[in-house]
Amino acid sequence: MIFGYARVSSKNQNLSRQLQELQEYGCDRIYQEKQSGKDFERPVYKEMRSKMRFGDVLVIHDLSRFGRNKQEIKDEWEALIEEEIDIVVLNMPILDTRKYKELEGVGQLVSDLVLTLLSWMVEEERTRIRTAQKEGIEIAKKLGRFKGGKKRYHKDAKGKDRVIYDEVVRCLNGNMSVMDIHRKTGLSRNTIYSIKREIEITETT
Repeated sequence: MIFGYARVSSKNQNLSRQLQELQEYGCDRIYQEKQSGKDFERPVYKEMRSKMRFGDVLVIHDLSRFGRNKQEIKDEWEALIEEEIDIVVLNMPILDTRKYKELEGVGQLVSDLVLTLLSWMVEEERTRIRTAQKEGIEIAKKLGRFKGGKKRYHKDAKGKDRVIYDEVVRCLNGNMSVMDIHRKTGLSRNTIYSIKREIEITETT
């Protein structure tokens, strides 16, 4: 059986391109998820792996969809090969383990060389993005533009924000559910839970 696996890191990213390529390839089953690639502890990936057997094929769009950690990519790749599950990376045709079955040792050599290079590139890109984000935040702080997640609704807020905060507190004290407060005020549930935690901390200190 041919399994297709599509992944993006966040909910606002689109999977359509990957899904289209996997469908066009002829995958029998396609699994998709929006989950960080930092490790392989992903619910959908783990479910797919539990169904894979000897002789199956795993197809992915590119190596970064597989994972983001160099060592974990290598370990997972080797585990698949050990179980005699083939792997196809669509944007890197040389990474198709089925091509080397008749050439003893060559497939492993090619996989080792290319995989080591590409997994290093994937991890370097991840590091580069994190560094750029950190530098961007530092620059924004120096320019006074980074708000650092400043809270709008708190006991020292002014104007409309204070009115909304007081209403949330009143509703919480009246044992209204977070969902009902969300519907009434339009605030996100995370914000309401944050206010609730602040109240509880204040009451216990």
